[in-house]
Amino acid sequence: MNRRFLLVLLSSVSTAVLFLFLIVLFPGESGSFGLKLMGLKIKQGNNTFSALHRKLLHGTTMKEPNRLPGEKCTKADIVINQGATRPLPTGIPTYTVEIMNICFTGCDISGIHLNCGWFSSARLINPKTFRRLHYNDCLVNDGKPLINGGTVSFQYANTFLYPLSVSRVICS
Repeated sequence: MNRRFLLVLLSSVSTAVLFLFLIVLFPGESGSFGLKLMGLKIKQGNNTFSALHRKLLHGTTMKEPNRLPGEKCTKADIVINQGATRPLPTGIPTYTVEIMNICFTGCDISGIHLNCGWFSSARLINPKTFRRLHYNDCLVNDGKPLINGGTVSFQYANTFLYPLSVSRVICS
């Protein structure tokens, strides 16, 4: 009985060591023994959002934007990340959007308006969170302040991703 147990233990350990050796010797793009995982990557400005692994603010450096003297905040203090999520049961693709206030001066930002084209969604979005006012003009958080470090997020469903960018803000 002891010999059988030792034989099973030894073979398990040797298999694990061999597998780890192969991973180190042949790392793939995702570090998975040459297996290339298929994932959706969406580029939004300087940010990339991956459906497999999400890193907020990936590709952006956390440095203060150029400000005019006396300027409390700019539209560069609002960061938008979006990417694909699981489709609706009907097959319509869905996307998750995160809008963040990364103001370095500790400011709350209100009146956040985005360039959004003819934005529409097959999934209902709370209009207090995000709504289209006119062509290429969408309002975030019902115009109320987004606190420093705060995030507003929502999901929408459409056959394609809408490019979203900040058009104007009000510094509080």
